[in-house]
Amino acid sequence: MGGVRTALYNYLLCKKHHGKFILRIEDTDQARFVEGAESHIIKSLSWCGILPDESPENPGAFGPYRQSERSEIYQKEIAGLIEKGLAYYAFDTSEELDQMRTRLESEKSASRQYDAITRMTMRNSLTLDDATVKELLEKKTPHVIRIKLPGEGKLIFSDLVRGTIEVDLASLDDKVLFKSDGLPTYHFANVVDDYYMQISHVIRGEEWLPSAPLHWILYDYLGWSDKRPEFAHLPLILKPDGKGKLSKRDCDRLGLPVFAVAWKDPVTGEVSDGYAEKGYLPETFLNMLAMLGWNPGTEQEYFTLTEMIEAFSLDRVGKSGSRFDMAKVNWFQEQHFRKLPDHEILELVRPLLKDHNITAEDGFVLHVIALMKDRIAFPGDIISQGAFFFQRPASYDEITIRKKWKPESKEILEQWIAVYENLPADNPTVLEESYKKMLEAKGYAIGLGMISLRLVLTGIGGGPSLFDLMALLGREEIVHRIQTGISQIHAEV
Repeated sequence: MGGVRTALYNYLLCKKHHGKFILRIEDTDQARFVEGAESHIIKSLSWCGILPDESPENPGAFGPYRQSERSEIYQKEIAGLIEKGLAYYAFDTSEELDQMRTRLESEKSASRQYDAITRMTMRNSLTLDDATVKELLEKKTPHVIRIKLPGEGKLIFSDLVRGTIEVDLASLDDKVLFKSDGLPTYHFANVVDDYYMQISHVIRGEEWLPSAPLHWILYDYLGWSDKRPEFAHLPLILKPDGKGKLSKRDCDRLGLPVFAVAWKDPVTGEVSDGYAEKGYLPETFLNMLAMLGWNPGTEQEYFTLTEMIEAFSLDRVGKSGSRFDMAKVNWFQEQHFRKLPDHEILELVRPLLKDHNITAEDGFVLHVIALMKDRIAFPGDIISQGAFFFQRPASYDEITIRKKWKPESKEILEQWIAVYENLPADNPTVLEESYKKMLEAKGYAIGLGMISLRLVLTGIGGGPSLFDLMALLGREEIVHRIQTGISQIHAEV
């Protein structure tokens, strides 16, 4: 959810200002590579309807769109930083790094990281002579490349959500820009690519805020400060109780979907259904995500994607985390589902009917949709709550029978068959008026007559208009259901 929300906010801002929405695959961290992740990202964005203008699948003028294919660019730019003395080689082994941290901790040092203070005690190109550094490089000695930060002073920068931020440079460490595998870290590749791809706005999650000072400085070091994009760090999505960031583990524990579309873990084979598989509409998902952090400044909550684009602005994005509320998600689903054209719902329902071995003409299903639409919120509800449209009741609700079925119920229904046989079976208005008129003439309670008829026709105690149902199913089916229902229920009571 968090990843799609970030993509959505980028998309909304981009489309509002007639820009281009770019999908770049940041795959230089081989340790965190997940098989199938790229295709899942693309499938998720496609289902949501927020398609990138440029991507690995739809390249433009600023490719390649996978960082693993942009090595020459990174090598060129890192060489420039080293030449300027703004980055340096570090040959420290993992054991030496551990020893440094242990030593600093035992000394209760104010600095416990690789920074302007500690770097001069380590094995790097700042402490080693040029000949030694050259020899180590020629021998392909494992090493990383670190940024050389000032180590003192203040950095003041602006964030479109957070406002002005001030950072003490002494608190920053000399982050790794190139790893020992020869690939850049996210920090370096991200800045370089944003410049080369002419990115104007970087909108990302709050968890990246601590990295923003490093990225800001990199633009200065690379000589691109006049091309620095605008930054916006989005608030966290919080657990339903508001206590802490919502995680996949929380969602699994609470039975909440976490993905847009189903994800199969390539290691465990575990499949996690997404909102799509749960029957939610893309419009629901996007509307819900948009409101998790953004406030339009009005009472409006229901938005189409077009309306979101028109209304969106980063100055209405809050700093505080937003609590995830599944009840609100379902409310959005109701609103969006009930505004769908019937023929679009038919497209969603048709494969579900096939899965349940239900055969029905499209025209018939459209009638069912029209009758059920205002009572349901998911395509599957047509079947789970409206099974009686497609098949005769196999049983009758015991609670309704016990509470509502009376000795006179049988009499009412038998008398109604005689009346019904002489009425136009396809006119619900005439059927309703005639049924109520018969009940009044015989002195039967309207409520008893209605529940008795509904029970034999549907098997349950609630549902859409009985007389629309009768008009749709036809005389032969209705008479059969009434007679069967009377026989079975009367035998039970």
